[in-house]
Amino acid sequence: MKSIIKILYHRISLIVAALLVQIAVLIAVFSAFSDYFVTYYWVNIALSIIVVVLIINRKSNPSYKIMWIIPVLIFPVFGALFYLLLGGKRLSKKERKKMSVNTDKILETLKPQEENLKDIREQNEDAYVISKYIQDYGFYPPFKNTISEYLSLGEKKFEKLKEELKKAKHYIFLEYFIINEGVMWDTILDILLEKVKEGVDVRIIYDDFGCLLTLPYKYNEKLERMGIKCCVFNPIMPVLSTKINNRDHRKLVIIDGHTAFTGGINLADEYINEIEKYGHWKDAAIMLKGEAVLNMTVMFLSLWDYLRGIEEDYGKFIDNRMCIKLKKPHAYYQPFADSPMDDEPVGETVYLNSINRAKKYIYITTPYLIISNEMIKALTSAAKGGIDVRIITPYLSDKWYVHAVTKQNYEILVESGVRIYEYLPGFIHSKNLIVDDEYGVIGTINLDYRSFYLHFECGVWMYKSPSLMEMKKDFLETLKECKEIRMEDIENMKWYETIIGSFLKVFSPLM
Repeated sequence: MKSIIKILYHRISLIVAALLVQIAVLIAVFSAFSDYFVTYYWVNIALSIIVVVLIINRKSNPSYKIMWIIPVLIFPVFGALFYLLLGGKRLSKKERKKMSVNTDKILETLKPQEENLKDIREQNEDAYVISKYIQDYGFYPPFKNTISEYLSLGEKKFEKLKEELKKAKHYIFLEYFIINEGVMWDTILDILLEKVKEGVDVRIIYDDFGCLLTLPYKYNEKLERMGIKCCVFNPIMPVLSTKINNRDHRKLVIIDGHTAFTGGINLADEYINEIEKYGHWKDAAIMLKGEAVLNMTVMFLSLWDYLRGIEEDYGKFIDNRMCIKLKKPHAYYQPFADSPMDDEPVGETVYLNSINRAKKYIYITTPYLIISNEMIKALTSAAKGGIDVRIITPYLSDKWYVHAVTKQNYEILVESGVRIYEYLPGFIHSKNLIVDDEYGVIGTINLDYRSFYLHFECGVWMYKSPSLMEMKKDFLETLKECKEIRMEDIENMKWYETIIGSFLKVFSPLM
């Protein structure tokens, strides 16, 4: 009985109940109007037509448009209203001003690295095009004088993270989609509290939706009382709003402006296989030291200032950077961020540019394969052109409906020559791209609509980095634990799996 009461009074239950009440009230109001006004239905038809025209003319992916047009046309009374409430990305004047100030601060701090771009261009024109795009449209330049370490498992990242956190002298910034109390987080929290006692500036950003079931309500206030500054990204409110779609999916750690981590690994025990949820959890991260960490420092500070409503002098956080002077720096690192608020799909464009410019091979690991027609076209065209295209996805998934849509994309890819593999030990959560031993990406970006269009994401684009070869080695080793999906496997899928997957695919932009 106590457990039932606990569930009923849990924050998420109250939020869902409030949203359902609002939907019910809206439906009741609209139904009441329809009883009294003969022209009401035609007014809604007119509104639906207007909304469809708005959707068609929006700067968004065609699949996302179709996903909204269908319910608007089928349910003209409610579809148009729900789109206006949930389908757009509207910013108030105040929010737009705050975002523009942050963009100005990023541009002011991160100066274009034209010499580095010139060097890249002299070596590889394709790599130059990708790097220049990230600098010009993502505002994050490429750097040399940086070293990296690829961490092929959550357990390896955990050990390295503990080691580096203990070295902090000035500040520690953490930004995560999920934080869950347990062995991993409790261990890190103990280190952070020790650092607070030493006078280190410790700051944390966590996503409210990502931590809805993993952290107590107002956990940020508890951290503040401990001396850790904390911001909650986009707090969940029991109100129908477009903002619920936009989440902070980034995973970042910055230490003293000279050491940083990113990748797919959240601060929860399943990521280090301390507990088992979906078999063995395979994930990856990267550690950077040197000049390129500047991008990640600014990345964090820009969001921190936005959430806090302050304007800080970024200079005091970058003056103490550790300068690594390599004798012959041949690798380039370009950490970048992607925001759903600027109508520039940086993450997707980086992937598309990389895939379209491949000459030999494309190796991808992703937990979700819910991709647009453009991405399907890029992958299938590469495979048809003789390029070795391989993708590793999970055998066991954390979301059955997402996995159902992932499987729906297998057929068109496999019949075009793309080789799909499922990771048999369990769930693969790493987000890696390697192309031709030349360049690649590691970060938080999934191959799905949410990552490309709705979430705040980050990644590290690398050129000529030794870590790329470590990623390739890890990919090839992981293939040994995978099953390749062949056409006969797809043809032998249960009929109801095909029907369910086909239906869910219509709504894939929301997954």
